Amino acid sequence: MMFEAAGYQLLPVLPEIVLAIGAMASLMIGAWCGPRVTALITVLAICLLGATGVIEFLLPKGRLVTFGGSFIVDEFARFLKIAALAGSAATLVLSREFIEGDSRRMFEFAILVMLSTVGMMVLISAADLIMLYLGLELMSLALYVVAASNRDNVKSTEAGLKYFVLGALASGMLLYGASLIYGFTGTVSFVGIAAAAKTGSIGIVFGLVFLLAGLCFKVSVVPFHMWTPDVYEGAPTPVTAFFASAPKIAAMAVFTRVVLTAFSGIASEWQQIVVFVAIASMALGSFGAIGQRNIKRMMAYSSIGHMGFALVGLAAGTVEGAQGVLLYLVIYAVMTFGAFTVILAMSRDGQPLEQISDFAGLSRTNPLMAFFFAMLLFSLAGIPPLAGFFAKFYVFTAAIKAGLFTLSVIGVITSVVGAFYYLNVIKVMYFDERAEATDAVQI
Repeated sequence: MMFEAAGYQLLPVLPEIVLAIGAMASLMIGAWCGPRVTALITVLAICLLGATGVIEFLLPKGRLVTFGGSFIVDEFARFLKIAALAGSAATLVLSREFIEGDSRRMFEFAILVMLSTVGMMVLISAADLIMLYLGLELMSLALYVVAASNRDNVKSTEAGLKYFVLGALASGMLLYGASLIYGFTGTVSFVGIAAAAKTGSIGIVFGLVFLLAGLCFKVSVVPFHMWTPDVYEGAPTPVTAFFASAPKIAAMAVFTRVVLTAFSGIASEWQQIVVFVAIASMALGSFGAIGQRNIKRMMAYSSIGHMGFALVGLAAGTVEGAQGVLLYLVIYAVMTFGAFTVILAMSRDGQPLEQISDFAGLSRTNPLMAFFFAMLLFSLAGIPPLAGFFAKFYVFTAAIKAGLFTLSVIGVITSVVGAFYYLNVIKVMYFDERAEATDAVQI
């Protein structure tokens, strides 16, 4: 058969194979021709990501399974894979000026983004603990390098090192949790774990705690958020935009699949963890961002808060809650990517604007850009009738229907508090004294 090898159906994993082969071919071209083909490899990577999305969309409808049930393609996976591919392609479009500059010419950047995206796609389709770990590490290892991609900048190097050290710790915790779960259930399959977990064994609960700790790091929620502000600030702005979009989608997707599939029988156990993490993340994200003066650090705390809001829908433990999480992730990724696009577009004397005060009087020097940024910030704050309002509305509605009234009230309160720092940026743009004129917008 055309799409079979070693007894396994390869059709479900065809998009990942195409993207992986494309990344390897691009690596060979780059190694042979050197930095002068950076622009070519970047364009090739964007086309490959687009072609992979088309292949994913054209796969036969319904549930596709391969590798002994460890890899699943369903509507949930298709939707989020296409969203992750779109986020990665948009990152490369946004990064072209950064990676193709005469002082850099990093052909490796686009290849790392592609390899990381392969890991995201594997992660989204993972149906057992081994496939989950393989996808997670493939995604993360490339991200560690990308974070430190600005080799001439000390902050970028520091960001990559911090992310690597803390990421390795989180991966170890996740792997330890997976080994506990396997030891007490005798299986790595999510379906098998779901059947065994109904016994309520304390060992399974301990494994679940460690597993969720590793996943909480990947989505940057409290108490595993500590890397986020430093990495967001230190990494190049296009990389920060990437971190805030596609990897978050993949990590939250596997988070949702794990708790709703593998541990559906002990929902009361993991719901306590998710509720605590959601409340802590919403609170820290909202209050922590108020005192920030660096726009990228502010967006980092915003990211922590928004992942907390997304977990409100997951805490409901229902299909409606999972749908709310999907909607929230996509809307959040679009809003955040748009905000980082504006931040990247703004510069003065060739230097990027990173302090909030640098945006003073932007409404008078560049009214169109100021309006666009203001609308994105209003949407992130959840102001109706913008998309961010509906994202929060759906997750709060799911939580209320599940009886989580206290969680929903806390979510609304922290959302109001969080609106302060978004409105502060808008106030700076529209009412503060005009700063020096910015350079002409290049994007």
